Amino acid sequence: MENEKRVELESLLEVLPPVEFCCVYGSALHPNNQDKSSMVDYILGVSDPQKWHSENLKLNGDHYASWMKHLGGAKLITEIADGIGVGVHFNPFVTWNDKMLKYGVVRMHDLVQDVMNWERFYLSGRLQKPVHILVDNLDMGTVNSVNLRAALSAALLLLPSKFTEEDLYSKICGLSYMGDLRTLFAEDKNKVKKIVQGQFGLFHSMYKPFLQEYEAKELLKLSLFSGHQEHISQDCGLPVTRALVRALPPLVRSKMGMKLGQEKQLSDSGRVLHEVMIDSREEAKKCMQKVLRRTVMVSSVRQAVSGLLSVGGINATRYLASKMRKALKSWT
Repeated sequence: MENEKRVELESLLEVLPPVEFCCVYGSALHPNNQDKSSMVDYILGVSDPQKWHSENLKLNGDHYASWMKHLGGAKLITEIADGIGVGVHFNPFVTWNDKMLKYGVVRMHDLVQDVMNWERFYLSGRLQKPVHILVDNLDMGTVNSVNLRAALSAALLLLPSKFTEEDLYSKICGLSYMGDLRTLFAEDKNKVKKIVQGQFGLFHSMYKPFLQEYEAKELLKLSLFSGHQEHISQDCGLPVTRALVRALPPLVRSKMGMKLGQEKQLSDSGRVLHEVMIDSREEAKKCMQKVLRRTVMVSSVRQAVSGLLSVGGINATRYLASKMRKALKSWT
């Protein structure tokens, strides 16, 4: 990212309380995005959300719904995010330097748990797509490599024996939309395609090291295709399928094990491992899909209700209307 663009994105942080992690995601990262009216999206990781919101209410009270400021303040904001939502409070439609911004505030512990375990599969899904990290005091970039490797494994389980690099990134991008109720009526039906094609180079940079790692392990094979992207083939046999399942987050494997059964195995170091019992690739694929779809569906409903309460009626209507306009445009 050019230095001028980075400075522009970082300028928001100058008026907010300190954060431990900050990244920008969404259309702002599209190299060819010329839409100056599109919202710039931030994720902010903080150690204590209640304390952070308390400080931010003093600095930027106009970023919050008025009823939340007057009725409960930082305590209510945090209780709604944690108790009803998925641990994230979003402030949308924030105007700064002639830009429209949206920022979500999350406890760092919750962010790490979601990235490592796909507990909510909400922010972990965001971080499987290209983001630009502006602040990273706890080395989340390294922690997120676990998330990227797991996303690659999940996508490979869903793909046939031969496919293109674009097919792979579309599957990865679509993981966090499986079961999301917004996709039924308030999302652009071409959203995944637009994200992948608009940020193909960024996806390539993110996932190339993991593709090479899997090629070295003989889980897949890469060959140049159409001059600019890889053509990928993979072994769909049971040994490779089991290896891909082992690369999924522990919580996902546990839920799959509850459905398919588990068996104990000894690792090379003598540790007892609980492996998911897999009789066929199709069985593993369908079971994983059900687990992810259920997780995403619950999280999307919880966050939608939390969002309606947090941002107030006017902003909620405004946000939903913008989503539905995109959805309707994509269907015409």
